[in-house]
Amino acid sequence: MSTSGGDDTAGPLAPASLAALAVFALAVTAAALIGVLGVADTADRYAELNRPSWAPPSWVFGPVWTVLYALMAVSGWLVWLRRRTPGALVALALFAVQLLLNAVWTPLFFAAEQRGLALVDIVALLTVLTATIVLFFRVSRLAGALLLPYWAWTAFALVLNLAVWSLNTAG
Repeated sequence: MSTSGGDDTAGPLAPASLAALAVFALAVTAAALIGVLGVADTADRYAELNRPSWAPPSWVFGPVWTVLYALMAVSGWLVWLRRRTPGALVALALFAVQLLLNAVWTPLFFAAEQRGLALVDIVALLTVLTATIVLFFRVSRLAGALLLPYWAWTAFALVLNLAVWSLNTAG
């Protein structure tokens, strides 16, 4: 009997399961790299923006996102381990959608300087992420809980995006 809850042939430390964890780690790394490598000088661009007094300094984002991406990878993997659980595949599909919305935000906000469109993106991201968390909790409480810091940071980022957009919009 498996401890994975979804695959009767391999536990969470079996080679196929560890390979799946690597795939999730690569997926979140790819999303992160779109922002890091796809947009030059984000720290400088961030510094040039009018920001609210409560906006964090640019150096905070890297460490926070590193932890969040690690939690996201483990969370997705935990649901993958239980992929035969009803609703798991839909949850994983939503996970993929939120990851795509996450990856698009940095190029929109910084490279394209479309802060209003980035705001629309992050609202969609938070909406899909909320649904993902609900479905993840149904499959694995731990998987759902691991996404809660990401949800909180994304909600904060949404408010920050709104403030920066309004402070930097001419008119």
